[in-house]
Amino acid sequence: MKKSISIPASANKLPHQPAPRRWPRLLLFLGTALILLLAAYLFILDHTIRARFEGLRWDVPARVYARPLELYAGLALTPEQLEEELVLAGYHRERPATLPGSYELNNAVVHLRSRPFDFGEGLEPSHDLRLTFGQGLVERVEEVGGRDEAPVVRLDPVQIGSFHPRRFEDRIVVSRDAVPKLLVDTLLAVEDRNFYRHPGIDPLAVLRALWVNLRANDTVQGGSTITQQLVKNLFLDSRRTLIRKLNEAAMAMLLERHYGKEEILTAYINEVFLGQDGDRAVHGFALASHFYFRRDLAELSPGQTAMLVGLVKGPSYYDPRQHAERCRERRALVLATLAADELITPAQRQTAVKEPILDAAALTSGINRFPAFLNLVKREL
Repeated sequence: MKKSISIPASANKLPHQPAPRRWPRLLLFLGTALILLLAAYLFILDHTIRARFEGLRWDVPARVYARPLELYAGLALTPEQLEEELVLAGYHRERPATLPGSYELNNAVVHLRSRPFDFGEGLEPSHDLRLTFGQGLVERVEEVGGRDEAPVVRLDPVQIGSFHPRRFEDRIVVSRDAVPKLLVDTLLAVEDRNFYRHPGIDPLAVLRALWVNLRANDTVQGGSTITQQLVKNLFLDSRRTLIRKLNEAAMAMLLERHYGKEEILTAYINEVFLGQDGDRAVHGFALASHFYFRRDLAELSPGQTAMLVGLVKGPSYYDPRQHAERCRERRALVLATLAADELITPAQRQTAVKEPILDAAALTSGINRFPAFLNLVKREL
């Protein structure tokens, strides 16, 4: 009789085989997909930035001017009539007349510093003129310091108005070399001290701004760079979300990758929003200078420069027409920053603090003073 041999059940089992590890493959797949999606997204952002920024340089309003006043010996014109023309053109009566856009009236003699103006066929430079009047006529037109009489001098014309074919916004575009050094220095001191050193974002600026603002008990400096502010103005809305901030940072670095610092700074100076005039948005420092003070950028005083730069933080919150005291305090903080950085002297600071915060005549005159005529011009064009 054969004996059956029993085999333990455990002996039938094969050695345990470890399950294949799928996590590394899954992570590799997800990482690759994420990188591809991020690359595609950055490509779209990059294309959007370049297209919009290139178009920005040519997207400017049309301007309508009156006929230019030509000054020459024998012209039927009185000192009072000349002054009326100069006031319409935004000239300021000062003693002495030292800057372009100013004049001094002494009975029958007018000392006039004209502004440069591009008439299309050529640039009319600034002139330092002495005009002598008599019997209702211009008797002599002389260049101060020159020996001979000036034959004919054309003054920059009165701007009747401006319009944009598609937008309710306005600006006066200026080149980088037309921006005063003090305006640039003030803007960088208040808004972006490391502008020429960072790649578009500046994490340390957030900490520094927090420290300065705590010491001043107000927001004297901002954490966003000028490049980030330009990106926000051009491409993004005002919502304060994490996604928008990430987009802002990425677009700022992409913008700096394609364009130089001076191009970005010039675009910012021309684009930044600085006020509202009815349904017309006031963009750029050049137009804001005319809107609030009836002056070209080169004619701004330190106090006026500080007031305009102070508006960057909040054009509505610091609107000098609605919140004069708030605007005055903001200007004082900017002037204190300039004095601490030795960009202005203590005497200049004291003088600037006492200046009016705006020229009331500039606001009442307005830019588009003849809307019916401008509508006719627009239809003809």
